[in-house]
Amino acid sequence: MKALQYVEIGQPPKVVDIPKPEVGPGQVLLKVTAAGVCHSDEFVMSLPEDQYTYGLPLTLGHEGAGIVEELGEGVEHLNVGDAVAVYGPWGCGRCHMCARGKENYCVNAEAEGIKPPGLGSPGSMAEYMLIDDPRHLVPLGDLDPVKNVSLTDAGLTPYHAIKNSLPKLGAGSTAVVIGTGGLGHVGIQILKALSGAVVVALDVNDEKLELAKHVGADHALLSNADAVDEIKKLTGGLGADAVFDFVGVQPTVDLAVAAAATEGDVTIVGIGGGIAKVGFGAIGYDVAVRSPYWGSRAELIEVLDMARRGQVEVEIQKYSLDDGPKAYEALHAGTIRGRAVIVPGS
Repeated sequence: MKALQYVEIGQPPKVVDIPKPEVGPGQVLLKVTAAGVCHSDEFVMSLPEDQYTYGLPLTLGHEGAGIVEELGEGVEHLNVGDAVAVYGPWGCGRCHMCARGKENYCVNAEAEGIKPPGLGSPGSMAEYMLIDDPRHLVPLGDLDPVKNVSLTDAGLTPYHAIKNSLPKLGAGSTAVVIGTGGLGHVGIQILKALSGAVVVALDVNDEKLELAKHVGADHALLSNADAVDEIKKLTGGLGADAVFDFVGVQPTVDLAVAAAATEGDVTIVGIGGGIAKVGFGAIGYDVAVRSPYWGSRAELIEVLDMARRGQVEVEIQKYSLDDGPKAYEALHAGTIRGRAVIVPGS
């Protein structure tokens, strides 16, 4: 079968031919219908050799959807032909966090060498994908896999980040979204659907801000040296009740901290390497700073339900598996509107 793999440190991914996976007891084989392209992939492929821990060759893709092709011995409650989405943050399934559906915070995964697909285990950018356990599959039903596969991360991650701040986002509140790309443009829609907040979106050019307005942002500002003052003007000098940084570089983290109101939330989602300075006088009074990771299985089910109700919709650009390397070139160049999706067989 064909697969898009990261083969050599520092080199772009390649389309290669590899054996089709064989199903073992308790496993599920999917025929992949869609795989999302994420900045996390680019981050992994940018690591120097002494920091790279994901194994080579690595089949990319931690956002996946497919049709059940084959069931391993002992698998129940699934049928060949079922349309499913893949819950990506795999855990041990035994610890307290996993028992609560929060495998994204599994306490045993690192020690036991458990890796998410595309981030250590073979991912979804292939014609077929092996799933370690049926609990990592969520029914997709009649949702279009190509349009909705990115919700497994680009929807789940902002949903998880935003849910924890909802008590602070009632009527009259303000939420700031920094970065309106793959995750941010979905985050704006989630905020508009679930909160009473006025949503202020920040990004680096007018094209990205146009997307923010298109998906529901009330205000769209350039992310520059004037952004904090503009946010303060919009909030009567108070600042934002919650700031969600989907970029995470040092300038955006600094902006997020400076824009937060007293008792506000700062949530750093992006993996740009920025670090928040926290301490008396360095941040507003009683501001909470969080750095969440992905989301729970239950939250993925909730995000897909939002999609069924028309509350969230991902802007996508489609690529064939053969053109997968071009998707990463476009991602690196910053020319993707929303999320790139690879469609095997297209």
